[in-house]
Amino acid sequence: MNQTATTTALLDLKGVRKTFRTPERHERTVLEGVDFKLEEGEIVALLGKSGSGKSTLLRIMAGLIPANGGELSYRGRAITGPARGIAMVFQSFALFPWLTVQENVELGLEAAGVGTAEREQRAADAIELIGLGGFESAYPKELSGGMRQRVGFARALVMRPDVLLLDEPFSALDVLTSETLREDLLELWDESRIPTKGILLVSHNIEEAVSMADRVLVFSSDPGRVRAEIRVGLPRPRDTESAAFRQIVDEVYTLMTAHVRGGGAGAAEQLTLGYRLPDTIPGKMAGLLETIAEPPFNGRADLPQLAEETELEDDTLFHLFEGLRVLGLARIAAGDIFLTAAGQSFVEAEDAQRKELFAEHLLKNIPLAAHIRRVLDERKDHRAPENRFLQELEDYLTDDEAERVLETAITWGRYAEIFDYDYNSGVLMLPEEEEEELAEASGGGEDDSDVQE
Repeated sequence: MNQTATTTALLDLKGVRKTFRTPERHERTVLEGVDFKLEEGEIVALLGKSGSGKSTLLRIMAGLIPANGGELSYRGRAITGPARGIAMVFQSFALFPWLTVQENVELGLEAAGVGTAEREQRAADAIELIGLGGFESAYPKELSGGMRQRVGFARALVMRPDVLLLDEPFSALDVLTSETLREDLLELWDESRIPTKGILLVSHNIEEAVSMADRVLVFSSDPGRVRAEIRVGLPRPRDTESAAFRQIVDEVYTLMTAHVRGGGAGAAEQLTLGYRLPDTIPGKMAGLLETIAEPPFNGRADLPQLAEETELEDDTLFHLFEGLRVLGLARIAAGDIFLTAAGQSFVEAEDAQRKELFAEHLLKNIPLAAHIRRVLDERKDHRAPENRFLQELEDYLTDDEAERVLETAITWGRYAEIFDYDYNSGVLMLPEEEEEELAEASGGGEDDSDVQE
């Protein structure tokens, strides 16, 4: 594929902004000041945490949703709706189950008013190109996950797009299937067998991004914007075991965790009640601490090597890293993760001591957990409905994210035994033992004897 850039970029974004409003009319900024260009002849990968707005940005580029601010153009023309030169492949296969492979691929052409004969021929050509020849009459339920995603690619490529937007198209597939599909797509691209002039890939997989892209962009969160760029500059197909490839992967890991500095309470002092708790659980954090503490890492692990050792997806690992970092159990620097003294103590402790240590760091470093505990302590019956805290979180987060964050806080708090939760009533409360101790201290024991009499 010719890598020479034209004077007019395929896609050009300047200061793009996107906000959403919750039913309570709270406004949340998802994207702010996004500047980006996709030049002709290049593949660009976009990496960032879940919820950083990457998929939202792709939908804005595709003309599926509008931006709230900034400028957005395709080949110099403003994007005000779906553009004919732009096609998108989604993470979910999004096929119509009642249509055959041929009919699913033809659908976009039919909507564009292409005649029957041309529509049938172009769909057949795209199906053959993507490696599904002979399956034209099959229905989605008869296909494997990899084959269904190939239909998704055929449906996009049949439109002969200038720009192909890929929203984590390989993430729902097993490792071997995703690798095969990536290689097939890159072969079509490098041999100029598809008309596409530029590809933008959203991914959670760092090695996938480095193996495919000419440039890797690292996205920040809250709000989302391009924070860093790495040019790959290696010929394809790329040797994923080469020193040059591993060096770039390590550089991306370093950038993806560059905001994690120092660890412990010093970093946590900047957190607010609406801090987006990482989507992970104490058991997984404990398991990762143990892995880092043991050989071959012995308390310090190279992030790419740790990812390979644990076989966890990058996004899962980043949530774990953030959880350990914000609790002060680990710190990250220069692409490595280190156990702190508290993290080492946690690994060496028995279960009861682990819970006590976790509780100490949870109350010290996570404002939401400390807030919940403080409210329960202050209330006479030591109980509070979860909606009380949800409403507060919705001042900072979307409804869905507020629910997720509160659920995470409850999971962490129950493990630490700083509070309990009744799933039937949706009520938070102090642990039963603490309630009994408080009742006895306040004369509750005499009340109990009166009841018995």
